[in-house]
Amino acid sequence: MCLDAHQHFWTYSEMEYAWIPKGSPLERDWLPIDLAPLLARAGLDGSIAVQARQTVTESHRLLSLADRSTLVKGVVGWVDLRSEGVEELLAELSKHPKFAGVRHVVQDEPDANFMLGTDFLRGVGNLRSFNLTYDILIYAKQLPAAIELARRFPEQPFVLDHLAKPFIREGIISPWREQIRELAKSGNVMCKVSGMVTEADHASWKPADFKPYLDVVFEAFGEDRLMYGSDWPVCLLAGSYEQVFRLVDGFTRQSGPTGREKIFGGNAARFYGVPGRRDASAAQQGPPS
Repeated sequence: MCLDAHQHFWTYSEMEYAWIPKGSPLERDWLPIDLAPLLARAGLDGSIAVQARQTVTESHRLLSLADRSTLVKGVVGWVDLRSEGVEELLAELSKHPKFAGVRHVVQDEPDANFMLGTDFLRGVGNLRSFNLTYDILIYAKQLPAAIELARRFPEQPFVLDHLAKPFIREGIISPWREQIRELAKSGNVMCKVSGMVTEADHASWKPADFKPYLDVVFEAFGEDRLMYGSDWPVCLLAGSYEQVFRLVDGFTRQSGPTGREKIFGGNAARFYGVPGRRDASAAQQGPPS
């Protein structure tokens, strides 16, 4: 199965999506009917829908879309992992066969060590009981905490979103490069090749701008722990779906047919349990033996 491992849907309202820039192409509804022709042109079978609001209502809304659209193969939703009732929330959501994982918008947390807080760690510790993954959404400055988080939960499947948003626009690669290599030493962590164009110069980026960063993650994670994600429609701030797809498609020509099959769907299907739910053994990540 060929998959886009990272995209979003929403019914736009200024109050609920205050982070959306005014006057941008994001200020409208974006739904499965809009994504369908883009996936078809890219030769992809479906996608993983990822939360864009930090409410449990968002999780239920995405699952409702997944019920109505065969394109949505899995949902990464939100629950308050710091809540004392997190176990009950996870138990309820995980009854849905397409509820695959959880994400928190850690990049917006002022504390660089937010993920190492006692309550948050307790919540993460509940995920594996329900065969749920965790998407790590951070800025590069928060990589040290991500490294520690992955070490504390070696059995928990994690995936790093958007390469941890390195400073592509400025061309800065260190210490991000060294920290990515350190994070990748934890075999339970995968990485989404996604979200790059919005970290570059929106008006004038070129494929060569991304090569140093792609070289790092491909060397660090290898073809068994990378997955393509468009970050659509957020990517529209800096490029079309087709441009984002071609960027990764062109770079992965070096990986050969087997590697490309993994990066463009196989790894995401394995990680998120598409089709069907994972069992405990399938949730273990790392290169297959």
